[in-house]
Amino acid sequence: MNMTKINLLRIGIGATVATGLILTAATAQAAECPANKMKPGVRTSGEMTPKDVTDDELNTIDLGSQIAGLDHRRLRFRKLVVQPGGVVPWHDHTDRPALIMTVSGDITEFRSNCSVGVVHTAGDVTKEVAGVMHWWKNEGKEPAVLYAADIKHDE
Repeated sequence: MNMTKINLLRIGIGATVATGLILTAATAQAAECPANKMKPGVRTSGEMTPKDVTDDELNTIDLGSQIAGLDHRRLRFRKLVVQPGGVVPWHDHTDRPALIMTVSGDITEFRSNCSVGVVHTAGDVTKEVAGVMHWWKNEGKEPAVLYAADIKHDE
């Protein structure tokens, strides 16, 4: 096979995977806290130390160079792998909205406004917005793979 055909094949595969992720993300809803378990401030802290998690920034766009008024902000795309027993520590999303897609495995989210953990499974897309404080733990037996798109404010 010549290099042109190989490159076209790579582009086609990449486009197919990207389209599948976009279509899945457009239709998937994340698990939510049961209404009877929601209460503001029910959880005020959580695990504070990352454990058995990798967080790789795959690509980024300087938004200040693209949109007036967004200086010092980047749109970034990351891959997180949380091993069994691993933790993404307590954090908030003030000034840093995000969408998180669980690609494989399960992961439990512990939110400030929910008295029980919420399990996210493959295909779930979770919104993280201002006012949300939470931490995540992989309580399963296999790694949880997550992709995150967020706006990061670089101060």
